[in-house]
Amino acid sequence: MTQQQVRPVETDETPDGSAPEKGGGPAPLWRSRNFLLLWSGQSVAELGSRISSVAVPLLAASVLHASVFQVSLLTFLAWLPYLIFSLPAGLLADRFDQRRLMIGCDLGRMVLMGSLPVVAMVWDLRLWYLYTVVGLSGVLTVLFKVAYQAQLPRLVDPDQLVDGNAKLVMSQDAAELVGPTLSGLLIGLIGATKTFFTNATAFLISALTLWLIREQPRPKDADEKEKEEKLPLRVETVEGIAFIRRQPILRKILACTTTSNFFVMASSSIEVTFLLRELGASSWMVGLVFSISALGGLVIGAFTNRISRRIGTARVIWMAMAVPGPLYLLMPLAPTGAWGILLYGLGLAAFSANAVLYNVAATSYQQRITPTQMMGRVNAAFLWICYGVIPLGALTGGLLGSQLGLRPAMWICVLGTWSAALWVVFSPLRRMRDLPEDSAAAESDGEDSVSKDSVSA
Repeated sequence: MTQQQVRPVETDETPDGSAPEKGGGPAPLWRSRNFLLLWSGQSVAELGSRISSVAVPLLAASVLHASVFQVSLLTFLAWLPYLIFSLPAGLLADRFDQRRLMIGCDLGRMVLMGSLPVVAMVWDLRLWYLYTVVGLSGVLTVLFKVAYQAQLPRLVDPDQLVDGNAKLVMSQDAAELVGPTLSGLLIGLIGATKTFFTNATAFLISALTLWLIREQPRPKDADEKEKEEKLPLRVETVEGIAFIRRQPILRKILACTTTSNFFVMASSSIEVTFLLRELGASSWMVGLVFSISALGGLVIGAFTNRISRRIGTARVIWMAMAVPGPLYLLMPLAPTGAWGILLYGLGLAAFSANAVLYNVAATSYQQRITPTQMMGRVNAAFLWICYGVIPLGALTGGLLGSQLGLRPAMWICVLGTWSAALWVVFSPLRRMRDLPEDSAAAESDGEDSVSKDSVSA
């Protein structure tokens, strides 16, 4: 099965709506109106999300006087929808207009976040209402993310996927760098509750930029329509999982991502406590550590496309996971004091750089080989598995920290994160420089590589 590219017949325009370059190639992304609209809108939305990630727990703890466990439930509720709603969201994303779904999700999240300061001003804001807002926003975020990952291949040329994904990931790292500090300033100036007006405005801007995109939709062919009519909903919902099972490389990437997410979230659930109690960091030092880590992702993000072409689109996936691993050990090895805090920040920056390089390469490959009509369901299957373990990872980190101590727990989490590289190191990727360009070639290359491994063994 090969991916059907979204190109109008007999036109001088590229998939992004811009004029082609001289020589027949696609125009640079800097000149793509549709991509720039998507990128700018998501940059603002990511900044708003980082602001709320600080404002939500502060609102619960300082204004609503929630306990430590009650505050932790907010994280659980934010991630739980990935486990419950990812697969149905994939079916919706493939059945309906993805751009309109994304706009609806943005407007829904705008209303939910904007309702918090309104309720606080005209009524009595309670913890149960905050739980409701966080949970419903999580459901809309799942649907948005599934549709969002399927949108980029419709707006850019296949050869530009790595560059496009790299720019979008850079926006996420920039938001991580600026968002927490900006959130702290806003909370200090206008209070935790009114800060959510900023978050609501960010979602409104994202919706407007998506509305301005002029995508040329691909009409469904007769085979697709007939298939949709014949397949039961239950079968169609899990079709993304079936597609992944047929792709040896994609299976390894999913296993790697899932393992990494589990242990990363386990370490994230204890890292602030580790910095405060084991390393003696102050509150501003904790913020500085996270800023250092975001810089690592920003620097690598600027050169991701160049690095990927130089090393190879297949080779970069396993190298990004394996090579920076020794630097992760700086985190549990860090001594108490300023030098220890710096070492922890360097270890975290190494992981941030790895995450950008790996995620861009892996996501671009997934988008390239997945048939257009299945993009939503395949994305949903990925999110259901690799994001579904995040709540479990958070609980595991807390249990390890309370039972074994913070430093032993950090050792387990860091080594577990590095071990995720084994999935892609011992895979068909190790014998390849560049990734195949479609699902049929990927399946063929994967089977050939597996058979060679069996012979050599």
